[in-house]
Amino acid sequence: MADADTSRLCVQIVRSHFGPLAANVASALLTRGRLSLAQLIRYTMMKPRSVRAAILVLVQHNILWHSNTDEEGEMLEFNTLECLMRLRFGRFVWQAEQLFGPSGAEIVQLILDHGKLQPPDIISQLSIYNPKSAELPSHPQLLLMRHPGSSLYSQTLYKLVSGAYLKPSTLLSHNSPRDKRIKYEAEEKAKLTGFPTAKELREAMETAEARLKREEEEAESVGLKRKPKDHRSTKRKAIEEDMVDDVVYFRVNFDRFNTYIRNKLIETAVGERFNRSAALVMRATLKSTEAKQKSISDTRSDPTSTAAIAMLISDDENLSGLVTSTKKPSSASLVKDYLGLMSAIDNPTPAGRASSFINLSNNKVYVEFGIIGSRLRRHVLEAVARERHGDDGVRIVRLLLDIGKMDEKQIAKVAMMPNNVVRPLLAALSSDFLISTQEVPRSADRNPTRTFYLWHVDLHKAYSTLLGHLYKTLYNIGMRRQAEQEEPTVKAVLEKRERTDVAQDESLLSRMERDVLKEWETKQEKLTVLEMRVEEAVFILRDLDTVGSNEDS
Repeated sequence: MADADTSRLCVQIVRSHFGPLAANVASALLTRGRLSLAQLIRYTMMKPRSVRAAILVLVQHNILWHSNTDEEGEMLEFNTLECLMRLRFGRFVWQAEQLFGPSGAEIVQLILDHGKLQPPDIISQLSIYNPKSAELPSHPQLLLMRHPGSSLYSQTLYKLVSGAYLKPSTLLSHNSPRDKRIKYEAEEKAKLTGFPTAKELREAMETAEARLKREEEEAESVGLKRKPKDHRSTKRKAIEEDMVDDVVYFRVNFDRFNTYIRNKLIETAVGERFNRSAALVMRATLKSTEAKQKSISDTRSDPTSTAAIAMLISDDENLSGLVTSTKKPSSASLVKDYLGLMSAIDNPTPAGRASSFINLSNNKVYVEFGIIGSRLRRHVLEAVARERHGDDGVRIVRLLLDIGKMDEKQIAKVAMMPNNVVRPLLAALSSDFLISTQEVPRSADRNPTRTFYLWHVDLHKAYSTLLGHLYKTLYNIGMRRQAEQEEPTVKAVLEKRERTDVAQDESLLSRMERDVLKEWETKQEKLTVLEMRVEEAVFILRDLDTVGSNEDS
């Protein structure tokens, strides 16, 4: 089950998107864990018809998992991550418009509004509002240039499916992966004989995880099918093409859109670390492998070359920030210099590798997503430590991250700080869960007077605590937005603006009403900007926590 802050945020999101009845069902599942339909009816004290309708809506939008077990029967479970992803829906639609134009944004928005849809439903629904895009092109050459499908929406839908921006909604995606993982782990552990070692147990868990991932990939491999061959043309050999399968339900692939958020964060980090020219080179490096970036769980990008990166940089861009000579160097040589700078090629040490952004190997360029993600999370941790405990707190956190476990006297000596300053600072950092203690007893009775207390940074614990605080902040932002909107003066002006005559001509509002409306819109804009900044920190701490990242332990 989710913690209290996460549960409150999820209930708030469900209430704002689906209303109070669905929020009541979500609250019961988040508070009590997985429940059956009869238990939900009893705990929510709602009519069975209302509970069923709320469950259908939440399942349609992929927020509820359901499973059948021999012991418990059909059970329902809340999908917390899917619910929290709804905070990024606006960004997903904006990204789709940047990539595929207004038609791509309309398709993504329609699917997000309905949870999952079949291609005929998508085309028919959008063609109602824009019938011209559903017309056949007048010239036959335009028809040949298009992908399968006679409309602009069909062409854009094909691009979204083939580019993995939309993925099929399968039966496996509606079942809790935890049940499958537990089942597969039990099957792998049953194959072991005797007392299994820690290595064997870890290998069994990895095998079960790989098996689950393989099943998900096989289930999501549908979506495209071969277009029937046209036997009327005998002069030219028929070209086999793919087309979108009309019987498959499609949903938005959040991982694919999250790669663009990650790439933008990496580009910003490079610009802050070096300069704007280095950020341009990093943008071109990421764009050269953009088509193969399907998930943010990758620890390293696919290989690319310096020539491919240089081709993606415009000739108008000035990359001569590293050169002071009067002779203008070539763009390829500047790109190579920037790649060497970002790979820390002049510092072939563990510290240099930990501070690098890319890796140069056999004339190939790789972007180190795992190392960058680890460093970005450390920056968030250090920023929180600086905000709450000042520069001295950051110094202690960095010292423990670099060296490891240390006692109080060692910290004071190495950090060059007096003991009367270090002791309360360690207690304050520990109360915020930024650092932790490790007890090392010198005797079997574990007497506190004969025990060493070593301080260290438990990254998993620290990140989890910070993530909980960020969820609480997002909840408070939502409550503040709701309170501002329900203020009597603002509420009266908003209700008046919804009138048909006022909506067409806002000059019917008085000067005082326009001032109230302008002040409310300014507050809403500030709250939205704050929400985006907090959500960016959530993305770094939660979504960039990739498997195999190079973290200090």
